[in-house]
Amino acid sequence: MNGEHPWRPTRRRLADTLFAAVAPLAVCGVALGGLTAWVGAGQAGSPARIAVSNSRVYLPYGANTDTAAFFDVSNLGGADDRLVGVTSSATGGEITLSRHRMADGATAYRADVASVVVRAGRELAMSPRDLDVTLRAGSGWQAGDLVPFTLHFERSGAVRTLAVVVRPSEQ
Repeated sequence: MNGEHPWRPTRRRLADTLFAAVAPLAVCGVALGGLTAWVGAGQAGSPARIAVSNSRVYLPYGANTDTAAFFDVSNLGGADDRLVGVTSSATGGEITLSRHRMADGATAYRADVASVVVRAGRELAMSPRDLDVTLRAGSGWQAGDLVPFTLHFERSGAVRTLAVVVRPSEQ
């Protein structure tokens, strides 16, 4: 036999062979269980589905034309999406997404943000104390007027809505 030893099944060799065969099967079983749960929850392959409601824009006070708009954005789908911009043909100047923050406990400031994530299955409710859309009001706006806006999303594209003009005290 040319000095070679025949292969003999030792306890160690059998254990190593069994582990090498069982480990991939266990990993596949866990992955299959996770995918089954995901499909069962109705989220498998579900893209973001954006709905906009409760759209409102503040009537500016006095001669000031700077104001803010607020939207409730629901993502009814199974994937996150990102609000990347807002446009309107009825406003003057630039429209920006803004977040309001407190500094030093008593000082508030506004910071522009480039985009905002809308999580799958969740709602993003804009408010004067957190996230809003900063804009310059169109001429002649009155309480009750409807202003067209288009919210632009990274995955869902453009979503059009009408915002009602309200006095801040009616909010």
